[in-house]
Amino acid sequence: MDFDLTSEQQLLQDSVRRFIDKVYTFEARGALLKAGRSGSDGNWSLFAENGWLMAALPEAHGGLGGTLVDTAIIAQEFGRGLVVEPYLGCAVLAAQTLVAGGTDAQKAKLLPLLAVGSLRIALAYSEPASRGLAEPVSLRAGRDGDRYVLSGRKSLVLGAVGAHVFIVSAQVPDAPGITLLLVDAETPGLTRRALPLHDGSWVEELTFDGASVAADAVLGEPGQGLAALQAGLASGTVALCAELIGAMEKTIEMTAEYLKTRQQFGVTIGSFQALQHRMADMAAEMEVARSMLHAAMASMANDDAGTRQQVLSAAKMLIGRAAKFVCGQGIQLHGGIGMTEEFAVGHYYKRAVVADLLLGSSDSHEAACAAVLQAGLRATTA
Repeated sequence: MDFDLTSEQQLLQDSVRRFIDKVYTFEARGALLKAGRSGSDGNWSLFAENGWLMAALPEAHGGLGGTLVDTAIIAQEFGRGLVVEPYLGCAVLAAQTLVAGGTDAQKAKLLPLLAVGSLRIALAYSEPASRGLAEPVSLRAGRDGDRYVLSGRKSLVLGAVGAHVFIVSAQVPDAPGITLLLVDAETPGLTRRALPLHDGSWVEELTFDGASVAADAVLGEPGQGLAALQAGLASGTVALCAELIGAMEKTIEMTAEYLKTRQQFGVTIGSFQALQHRMADMAAEMEVARSMLHAAMASMANDDAGTRQQVLSAAKMLIGRAAKFVCGQGIQLHGGIGMTEEFAVGHYYKRAVVADLLLGSSDSHEAACAAVLQAGLRATTA
């Protein structure tokens, strides 16, 4: 797989970076956080106008027909700017789940609206017992005539604040497996509770108590939603990993600049060999993480579902831990100023901590990798 950017991809990267550098400044982001907002409608409209929301959507349904590489490019630049708008939740997780699992009619109706930013859909799949993974699912959708009645709870729903529709994973009694349902955000019986995360972003907890939807609200076919859910989560995992690469890049750049200007004993602290070694360690961790991201994207393009999931788990584990290390070192090398809310480097560490827990923690993915290896060893020794 060739990871050299095409001319179109280079233009895409340049356009997103210009927006981050000139419009989405640390001060502008801070103003959003102080206002308790999960982003700006104006910024979301700008994302749509620039084609960033439609980059990886199929051309037949209003998209640009791009690939996962385009998604990773956008996410990486958003990571550099600590973008709080729900790109990951709405434009990647929910959108790619819809692409993978929706019927032709559902995609024709919903994807063009997603592409232009007039509709936001969030993926409500996570439950306390699932720890950010696709399974298990305990939310029930019982049949009542020609309708489904939902009972249960979803947690950590990314992109839920401001969403118009939710894709909800559920268990349907007469259809073994996971069923995905499209649920309007204003459905009676659905209670939403917004929760702030440590990095300033927002999620929602959804409680379904008799919320009812029509039979045609099923995304695809009853009991056949696991593959689509896994496809959406796979794209989301790659996007989140790319975002963390961007965060590491920016942390290293800021830290290197600080070491060039901060003085002790009449010299810049960047001249101290011990600090140079720590910067080298940060750069090495970032490059290993970048290679792992490339491996994950190559696996998405070439491998079977089982191998792909194992590689994605390894990538999420390694990149999440690397980001916490790099951003944490950035704080230490800045000294006391790195701990203040007014300085940017601490915010990158907060994002790294939160991102490590989203879509399955590094510990959860490590356990998943270990389980696959154990199963393989048992099979070879049987």
